[in-house]
Amino acid sequence: MNITINEALRAFIDPLSPIEHAALERSLLAEGCRDALVLWGEVLIDGHNRYDICKRHNIAFRTVQNNSFASLDDVMLWMIDNHLARRSVSDFQRGVLALRKKDIVTARTAQRAAELDGADGSMASAAIAPAAAADAGPPWNTREDVAKAARVSSNTISQIERIQKAAAPQLVEAVRAGTISINAAANVASLPAEAQIAAVAGGKKQLQEAARQVREQKAAARPPKEEPPGEITALRAQVAALREKIDALTAQNAELKTLLEQA
Repeated sequence: MNITINEALRAFIDPLSPIEHAALERSLLAEGCRDALVLWGEVLIDGHNRYDICKRHNIAFRTVQNNSFASLDDVMLWMIDNHLARRSVSDFQRGVLALRKKDIVTARTAQRAAELDGADGSMASAAIAPAAAADAGPPWNTREDVAKAARVSSNTISQIERIQKAAAPQLVEAVRAGTISINAAANVASLPAEAQIAAVAGGKKQLQEAARQVREQKAAARPPKEEPPGEITALRAQVAALREKIDALTAQNAELKTLLEQA
């Protein structure tokens, strides 16, 4: 049996952690490879870790074919959907996968629209371009669409985007390992790369401290919040009314004292 490894597909999904890999290896050694590896022709598209372990220990395995894909993009979308459905995938991993799916669907839609523009004119592309992504789930037009697919908040997706753009590889790995939260990592990612790497090297407490310092710096840099003019006017009117009541009560009190003294 000839099985081909496509390195782009192997790298497309985050690798297992050492603990997860060791657990899978123990399971395969004890129970064998119960789930079949999935192939697209000769290309392995699901079961890379199982395949490596089985080859190393001469463990027998089965394969099944999935020939429903027309392109490598189709395979990637299928792999993403498979991983998004798994409970063991972290919020960070789901967010990254959903953003990858958005990129693929967006690029595919743009390509098909361009092809249709050249062949049939803009009206045809406007009618068919949305259908290019119809089989890919949500519209993928907004951050909320991506967040819904990943089952996280739109704010979490925004933080993951900041991590992807600015985080040092060591910080990204710390998020994947669960050493630091997505929220904290998004703050640390605003630091220079050297400071990020130093914080990761310092461990969980150092990362938390770095995130706290960034939050405090951001809070200090914000301009003081001004009260809306309408609220200030209303408060001043209430104060004036209270003062009038106090003056009236004071006058009444003085009159009562005078009457008592005359009695």
